[in-house]
Amino acid sequence: MYIVDKNTNRIKKLNEVMFSDYGIKERDHLQEWIANEPDCLGEELLIIQKEFDGFDDTKERLDLLALDKDGNLVIIENKLDDSGRDVVWQALKYTSYCSTLRTEQIIDIYQKYLDIEGKKEDSKASIMEFLQIEDSNELFLNRGDQRIIFIANKYRKEVTSTVFWLLDHDIQIQCFSVTPSLMGEQLILNINQIIPPPDTNELMVSIKERKKEDQKSSVVKDSEKRLFKFWSEFKQKFEDAGFDHLSKVTPKARYTLGFAKGSAIFAFAIGSRAYRVEMYFRDDEDKALFDSVYEYKSSIESQLDIPVIWERLDGKKGSRIKVEFIDNDWDSFKSEKWTNQFEWYISAFDKFYSAISPIWEDIQARK
Repeated sequence: MYIVDKNTNRIKKLNEVMFSDYGIKERDHLQEWIANEPDCLGEELLIIQKEFDGFDDTKERLDLLALDKDGNLVIIENKLDDSGRDVVWQALKYTSYCSTLRTEQIIDIYQKYLDIEGKKEDSKASIMEFLQIEDSNELFLNRGDQRIIFIANKYRKEVTSTVFWLLDHDIQIQCFSVTPSLMGEQLILNINQIIPPPDTNELMVSIKERKKEDQKSSVVKDSEKRLFKFWSEFKQKFEDAGFDHLSKVTPKARYTLGFAKGSAIFAFAIGSRAYRVEMYFRDDEDKALFDSVYEYKSSIESQLDIPVIWERLDGKKGSRIKVEFIDNDWDSFKSEKWTNQFEWYISAFDKFYSAISPIWEDIQARK
């Protein structure tokens, strides 16, 4: 890592140091940093437990347990200056233990974590908010394969070799390099994904999703196959209509498909009796983001011929602005109705996004 000196028009390399030189510990420091800022790993993760030891007949414990936006479990193992030789075997054991956890067990695990942390939240409601699910009947956790994330300063060759082998056999593993540097008296942390290379992530995910769809459909539940097919077909229709907003988004077996724009997520969503286009603020506990757009409520609504629903969601972390189509006869798994929904999505998005996006861009520019 380098620091830029504008006065001399030169760069100066920061001094890389070892965690051990500064008394940094795995559990007290690195683990806490990641638990409180999981977005440093390049995606939205919900930490649901630290030092999880809820395994039968063993006293072993994993460092951090998280949920990703697909509702799958993520096992996070932290090491400091050296990954050690046994980190992969250790993580695989934890992953096998976690593979049997059911939705209700995961909700209970997270509730215990919230209670210990002194957070007055309901775990089920928080998980639904994180996954952007409105109907509890759609809450299914740990349905797909579990994921593993390693974090360390240096990785031994036997570790990286094993990780590449597991990746080649469709095990979802990521390795992050965390490097401390010194700038004066300030300790600087640089976190980078090194395996697999981040530029290849989306391609690898896309290939694996297609491979699973084509070769392993017999072990994928019908609802998951339908959802993946639904969003894949919709994405193609969306692009055929001239929209490129989902070009870098990989369809998955979820009830939402969306893209980020600044601090907001624009998404298409399927509910139990309605489908909607929405602007969702995931981290808006003080409602500043929602309120900044709400100031333009009259202007936005004047441009639309469909009602806009403003959900400030006081008491929750998120907030939402949406338009929706209620269909009491709707069944997302009846493909004969997909064409009508695709048409509504595209038309509603065009109007909704055209009305809100310029305002949102102006708000972002003024920050």
